[in-house]
Formats: sequence, structure tokens, C-alpha cells
Amino acid sequence: MTNAAHRTTPGSGDLRRADFAGSAERLERIARDLKPKWLAFVGKEAYRGVFGERPELGLQARTLAETQLYVLPSTSPANAAVPWWERLQWFQELAGRSSGLPLREAVRALVLDPAGRVLMVRFEDNFGTWWSTPGGGVEPGESDGHALARELAEEVGLREYELGPVIWTREHRLVDIAAFGGQRERHYLIRTEPFDPVPGFSVEALAAEGVHDARWFTVDELETVITGPRKLAALVRDLLEHGPPEEPIDAGV
Repeated sequence: MTNAAHRTTPGSGDLRRADFAGSAERLERIARDLKPKWLAFVGKEAYRGVFGERPELGLQARTLAETQLYVLPSTSPANAAVPWWERLQWFQELAGRSSGLPLREAVRALVLDPAGRVLMVRFEDNFGTWWSTPGGGVEPGESDGHALARELAEEVGLREYELGPVIWTREHRLVDIAAFGGQRERHYLIRTEPFDPVPGFSVEALAAEGVHDARWFTVDELETVITGPRKLAALVRDLLEHGPPEEPIDAGV
């Protein structure tokens, strides 16, 4: 919903606080009668108008009966502060959460060379292009080490390395993975000498998985592209300055 006021207006700027009087009670009655699993508010103001509190984007602690509440970024052209691709990720997360499907277990590797460059792979789909660290799903009964060895060989041709600690974790909700509502990732640190990535898979096989390129990035270069997780550049910069964390850090979406 875009707002829960009892009257229509030309725009949200025409709404007054009194227009939302009783809206929380109306929504709670709807939740009890219709029993929807999810109710999404498009824009923080839509949520604040109902409950009188400004939320963060994403899943809310508050519920209405058994209905979970979720706040999406505004889709208004005036909301230029949130880039289109970032808005899309919040919608994808809601789709994954509301699917009721389990999360896939996955592993990724932060591959660093002595100069502090990061090896990244480029993904493409119908929604856009972004860069992420190499990795992929863990098969049932497979160890993280075995899964990561397979993915590194396939995507970038890295076969000889010493596996470091888990430095980050990440839960990424989406519905692009068949039979899953997202994936739960563990990111391992690998330090290696620089090399030219030569994937073990063919170009066609990689493209079928959405992978289209692999290259090294400096931290400054990471800040100029879309990455998953979004704050990857900041995470790498912190690791280079302070070393691996004592416990894995939540990398966010």
C-alpha cells in the first residue's frame, strides 16, 4: 500500500496527520479478517502515517495479528536518493521472504592479492549488472571447502590456495534460485599472488549461470560499481586496515 488514509489526494504532500486517524485499527481488522501473511508499505511515509513512527526499510518487528509487515522504498520518481537497483533489491528480498521457501547454503571467497586488490565476477540478469565475489551453492552433504574449490575452479580458474577464515556472513533473499527463497552465505578469506582469471567453465556454461566476466578491483574501483553485498567496498577497506575480524561480520544485503 502507498498510504492508509481514508480519502484520496493528488499526492502524499496533500495528506494531513488527521487523515490517518484510525488507520492502524482498520488495518488490524483487515489482518484479522483476511489473514494475509504479509503487508507491504511502499515508502516509509506510508508506514509512519499509520503507526506514527519512522521505520527502516525491510522487515518490521511490529506485526498485525499474524501478518508480518515490510517497508519498501518509495517508487516515486521524486525518490532519487535511492537508486533504482537498490529499490529493486528490497522488492526482491520481500519476494524471497514471502515465498516461504528455504534458504540455499552457499559459500564465497574474498580473494585478495598482496596489493589489496579483490577478484570479482560480473553477473547479469534481466534486471541489471552487478559484481560479486566468486562462489556458489553448497550441495547437500558437501563441505564448504569442497564447494568453494569447485566454484573457484569453474568461475576464475583458481585451484591452488590456502583457505582462510570465514570473515563475513550474509543472508540474501530472492526468488531467482529454483526451489529456494534466497541463500545463506559464508565468505572465506583467500590471499594469493595475482593471476589472470581463466575460468574452467566455458563462456556458454558460465553465461547460463549469469556469470559474464572476472577481473581484479582496487577498493576505490569497487566504490564505482554495483556490488553484492552493497557495502562490499567498505567491508574490504575495513579488512585491509584492521585485518580479519575475530568473529564473522554480517555483510548485509
